[in-house]
Amino acid sequence: MRRCVADRSPSSAGVTMAVLATAATAGEGSAARRFWISSIEEAIFASYSPFVVCLASGKLDMETFRNYIAQDVHFLKAFAQAYEMAEECADDDDAKAAISELRKAALHKLKIHDSVAQEWGIDTTKEIIPNPAILKYTEFLLAIASGKIEGGKGPGRIDTPFEKTKIAAYTVGAMTPCMRLDAFLGKELQLHLQYEGNGYPYKKWIETYSSASFEASAAQMEELLDKLCVSLTGKELEIIEKLYHQAMKLEIEFFNAQPIVQPVVVPFKKLHDASNNLVIFSDFDLTCTVLDSSAILAEIAILTASKAVQSGTDNLSALRSPSDVRDSWSAFSKQYTEEFEKCIESLLPSKQAETFDYESLCKNYEQLSYFEKQANSRVIESGLLKGINLEDIRRTGERLVLQDGCKEFFQKAIKMKGKLNAGFHILSYCWCADLIRSVFGSGSPNDLSIHSNEFNYEGSVSTGEIVRAMESPLDKVKTFRSILADVGREKEHMSVYIGDSVGDMLCLLEADVGIVMGSSLSLRRVGEQHGVSFVPLYPGLIKKQREVLREDSRVWKGLSGVLYTASSWTEIHAFVLGA
Repeated sequence: MRRCVADRSPSSAGVTMAVLATAATAGEGSAARRFWISSIEEAIFASYSPFVVCLASGKLDMETFRNYIAQDVHFLKAFAQAYEMAEECADDDDAKAAISELRKAALHKLKIHDSVAQEWGIDTTKEIIPNPAILKYTEFLLAIASGKIEGGKGPGRIDTPFEKTKIAAYTVGAMTPCMRLDAFLGKELQLHLQYEGNGYPYKKWIETYSSASFEASAAQMEELLDKLCVSLTGKELEIIEKLYHQAMKLEIEFFNAQPIVQPVVVPFKKLHDASNNLVIFSDFDLTCTVLDSSAILAEIAILTASKAVQSGTDNLSALRSPSDVRDSWSAFSKQYTEEFEKCIESLLPSKQAETFDYESLCKNYEQLSYFEKQANSRVIESGLLKGINLEDIRRTGERLVLQDGCKEFFQKAIKMKGKLNAGFHILSYCWCADLIRSVFGSGSPNDLSIHSNEFNYEGSVSTGEIVRAMESPLDKVKTFRSILADVGREKEHMSVYIGDSVGDMLCLLEADVGIVMGSSLSLRRVGEQHGVSFVPLYPGLIKKQREVLREDSRVWKGLSGVLYTASSWTEIHAFVLGA
């Protein structure tokens, strides 16, 4: 049945997202800030890169860090050259002065680069050969500064001073995201530095990028970009936004190109090999979707009643107006919500457990399972699901709005299925598996296995009966265990379960990694009373990275009593699959 909105609370899921949310509230109307806000996904992927996670943990191999610092000279040279070219194109004295100041800062950093490198034990007498990822970005930047812009005029066709001014804007647009991303990552890493104290080896470097002076430099760059964008057309702003996003992607490529020689916990897919299987499970309602499927099916039932009235025919057992059907659904929903809240109260122990108590939790969940089955029986007996056309279900599913990034996650995961040696499963209370199938398209059933209830049909019209295969938390965890048991007969496995509600609790806890989407109050209340801890995913990864000692370290395991909270599918994507 439909879960109440009151079961959701403001999210405290991720440090990364909290910092980004703060950034998103600032500078409304600013083109630079708008470009940054639209690059949130790229910023998350940068945070979850192996290099940054290892750096945040304080356990990054020193030679890897030295290589990173050494490569910085190529960025500085390209920036100084691009600033010079942009300054020549700018026609505003204030803009020229701002670019000149930024160029001087880049030249100063270039001048002292050798001494900074020597501080980190880098041999500056050796030639520093740029890696392919740096070359890709620097060539991209200098091509733009030369007027080679896709969608704009090419070199040799800069006809007016105004055309030159656009080149300055495009160039600064391709440089700004690097500064803003570095400032963002500096602040993100600074949060974890606070827990490490003076024993953190990269403290000085992080303090530089999290400093007020570096933030001021990033803000100065954004102000310059805003100034250069004022006179541009909508199409020209679109070009800058594309360049901004491309620069962000190239920055992520640079982070991912760093030679990581140590075991690392991200992306999760790398923690298994041909000797074992990766099994990813997900709930459907409000984990994948924005609306609960019972509410969606209720709307289809109301539409069905409306069609019956208009056509003069009736697929239902007795003629009912759409308003009668709507009132009936509202009554069921209200009853469900009230009884659900009482049921949750009955699950709570009188005293909070001092340690994780899974046995007690499972026993208490028998009450919740009974409640869910009773609620389904009332709906079936009412006949409200009778007469729904399969084609209406499929059309609705095809248009159903999913959580941002959900479909992209599964699309990429399925494409990588062969390489990953992985299986993907949806476990859902949804009354109608056909609705779920239509949401995820017409790919092979073997790509994404749907485990849910099914409508009974006569022809293509529902009879009102449900094949009741998965109605309760106990049904879910039984299916979860069965799937893993089948996988385990052939190979070892690692599992991830993604869910959002109290009904997902048992599966979340038994998976090697349980990830909670959103912020269900009932899930937290029941979990915490039984000794379950809820940890934001990103800080949790950093803690796990500190625990990794060797390649075969098993830092993730089920029934640890710890669940990880994520604020978006982008975070889950970055953790499980990487960029």
